[in-house]
Amino acid sequence: MSADATNVWDEVPDWGGVGARRLARAPGASLGASVWELQPGGSQFVYHFHHGSEELLVVLRGTPTVRMEDGDHELAEGDVVTFPRGPEGGHQIRNDADSAARVLVVSTNASPDVAEYPETGKLAAIVEGRHRYHRTADAVEHAGPG
Repeated sequence: MSADATNVWDEVPDWGGVGARRLARAPGASLGASVWELQPGGSQFVYHFHHGSEELLVVLRGTPTVRMEDGDHELAEGDVVTFPRGPEGGHQIRNDADSAARVLVVSTNASPDVAEYPETGKLAAIVEGRHRYHRTADAVEHAGPG
């Protein structure tokens, strides 16, 4: 790295115990990644899964816990976990440890995509990275031919 290059590892913002930095994505490419830093007690979103995108988690530092469809799993540095599309890929990353944890999350970034948050009764329609949240209880039947 050149002396004037930005070191992304030193510039993860702090959003009340959780911060993330999106890594550069080539124009028109669907594969993307973000570095997440979770302070003790921090968590990334709520439990959720995607219908269009697959994700991969790499533990860079610490011992984060990932909640998955089959329960909690404490991870260690170097561990890799994949989250396939659909309910079987449900996950939430949190830090139950006493020191910071840092993870790399890689995603296929399908667009459009739909993310479901089963415990909050919401879903997000995701188009070009913009999330629009809706309550599943507000679903209505489609009227019309077909």
